Amino acid sequence: MSNELIINSTQNGSRIALLKEKNLTEFHHDNDENKFKVGDIYLGTVKKIVPGLNAAFIDIGYEKDAFLHYLDLGPQIRSLNKYSKKALSNKHTSGSLANFKNEPDINKLGKMNQVLTKGQQILVQIVKEPISTKGPRLTCELSLAGRYMVLVPFSNSINISKKITDGEERKRLLRLISSIKPENFGCIIRTVAKGKNVTELDKDLRNLEESWKAGMKKLHATKPREKVIGEMSRASSLLRDILNESFDSLVTDDKEIHDEIKEYIRKIAPDKEKIVKLYNG
Repeated sequence: MSNELIINSTQNGSRIALLKEKNLTEFHHDNDENKFKVGDIYLGTVKKIVPGLNAAFIDIGYEKDAFLHYLDLGPQIRSLNKYSKKALSNKHTSGSLANFKNEPDINKLGKMNQVLTKGQQILVQIVKEPISTKGPRLTCELSLAGRYMVLVPFSNSINISKKITDGEERKRLLRLISSIKPENFGCIIRTVAKGKNVTELDKDLRNLEESWKAGMKKLHATKPREKVIGEMSRASSLLRDILNESFDSLVTDDKEIHDEIKEYIRKIAPDKEKIVKLYNG
C-alpha cells in the first residue's frame, strides 16, 4: 500500500492531506496563528489558586490564563519544582537528571495550595489548545514524544504499548530500554518500536534527552511566559507517528516546510530522505 503526504501552505497556515492508494484518509489544518500547541513546554506563573476547583490559573502569555487541575500536577511535581528552581537560579546547568534526588510523590487526594503558591514560577506543558473563551489546559507531568518512545523526566518506570502483545518482544524491549535509558527518566514504548534494534531505539532516546537538556540549559535565562521546549510542527509530528516502509511520497509547496521535514527525516529515517519533494507549480 502506498502512502502520500501533501502539504499546502496558505496565508493562514498549512493544509495537510494523507492519501492511501490515492484516497484521502486524513486531513489536518495547522493554523499559524495558534502559537500555543499541544506538547509545548512553557515557564508559567501561578496567577490564582481556586480551592473550590482544586486548580490554579497559570499565565503562559496567552490572552486567557491557562487552567491546571491538581490531578494534572503529576505525582513528581515536587521533584519538578525542586529541579526547575535550581535550574532557574543557574545551579543546574547541564540539563542532566543523573544524581538528582527525586522528592516523594504527592498525595493524590491533596490540595493545590499545598503544592503551589501565587506568584510561583512553574514549568507546564500544554495538553489542550485554547478554544473560544477558554485558555489552554496544562499538565506538570512533562513528557517528550519521539518516534519510538515518550521520555518522562523524574520517573523511572518503563511502560510498553499494550498493542505489543508478544511476550518475548515485550521482555526484549524492557531489557533493552532498561539498559540504555538515562537516570531519572521514564519511558513509554510506542507500538512502532516493535522489532527495532538497539541502534534505532538509542538514537531516538538520545534525541529526546538532548531536547530536554537544551531546554533546561537555557532555563536560567528564560523569562516567564516564554516557551522552553517546543513541539514540532503538525507535519513533522504526523510523520513521526505514521512514517513507515510503505511511505513513498511527501510533497509540499513551501520551501521552509520542505527543509524542516527533510532535516527531521534525515534524523529518524535517512533512507527516506529522497521521498521529500518541493512542488514549484
